[in-house]
Amino acid sequence: MSVPELQAGFLSLGQASARRAVVEAASRGRLDRTLLVHGPPGAGKGAFVDDLLALLLCHAAAPAERPCNACRACRDARARTHPDLVVGSPERWRESRAQGESIVGVARRWLLETAGAPIAGPRRVLVVEGVDRANEQIQNVLLKALEEPTPRQVFVLTAADPARVLPTIRSRSQPLRVGSVAHDELVAWLVDRERLPADQADALARIAQGLPGRAIGYARQPALVEWRRRTQAELMSLLWRGPADRFSSVRDLLDQAPAQSSAEIEAAPTEEGSRVSSAVQRAAALSVIEAWEGLARDLLVAVAGRPSQAGASQLLTGLDEAARALRPAELVGFLKLLERIRDGLVQNAAPRLALEVAMLSWPRPRRDAAR
Repeated sequence: MSVPELQAGFLSLGQASARRAVVEAASRGRLDRTLLVHGPPGAGKGAFVDDLLALLLCHAAAPAERPCNACRACRDARARTHPDLVVGSPERWRESRAQGESIVGVARRWLLETAGAPIAGPRRVLVVEGVDRANEQIQNVLLKALEEPTPRQVFVLTAADPARVLPTIRSRSQPLRVGSVAHDELVAWLVDRERLPADQADALARIAQGLPGRAIGYARQPALVEWRRRTQAELMSLLWRGPADRFSSVRDLLDQAPAQSSAEIEAAPTEEGSRVSSAVQRAAALSVIEAWEGLARDLLVAVAGRPSQAGASQLLTGLDEAARALRPAELVGFLKLLERIRDGLVQNAAPRLALEVAMLSWPRPRRDAAR
């Protein structure tokens, strides 16, 4: 998306509380030296971080005018090309290892190399993406840098799950939560910015469950919407099928899943020596789990008598019928299981085995329910 040169302020959608907190702190010169931007995949953390970078690196004289989005510093910050901006992540560090070097050693070297003086402005901004995907050793290395920051350094950390970030890092960070936005606000954004018809924008907002990054991803990649429709249709049909059919479907679900979905699912971390294909398979499994969670939640919405409010109703036929055949308590328990499975995948659980475990617990219709 091109940046309007004369439009000052944050350009991301929603997130009023996080935006207000950081803008007010910056205007008073009291912005913490470590910011932790957290929220679920698809919430739009990347767009919010772009706003933060422009705010931190903007050259506008008055703090209240930042980010101005007109100066070169703002443009370079948003393009991630500013000379005082450095970006790292567990995946980047893994890829930049020298022969025989550990990922912990790379992270330590990265922190040392980025501790220099700023080049073009008053501060250097260090972004660590997916800090919750870093193991405890790496987080401890990062903690040492956060404990003794230089006056001209600001750290911006991102995490999908802040509970996986060391408490000692969280206690030294200003938390900025990024989440879903109001349905009408998201629909209006999709109509205005993505030039979608109102009915299509409404459908995508419901499918995305109010998460702007996910909705924009669907708008720009229609193939992902079709994949989600096929996947949820297959999962719904498996409600009425036995264990053999359920298990045999797992391989196809993995093979057909995107390795990175509109929900901004990042490739899961791999231990040293793991094959890259394993990380890709875990990312594909996470995509399936995301679609599965959405379907299970929508079935609960339909059970509550509001099928038109369910995102899956925009893609599937028979959602209301399936919901009437299921017990709400079983769906609630299944959603909790999917959450545990998702956490396990992030921690390197075997993708196929994880989906097979989910298949075992995917609720079965009541015996008195007609198909």
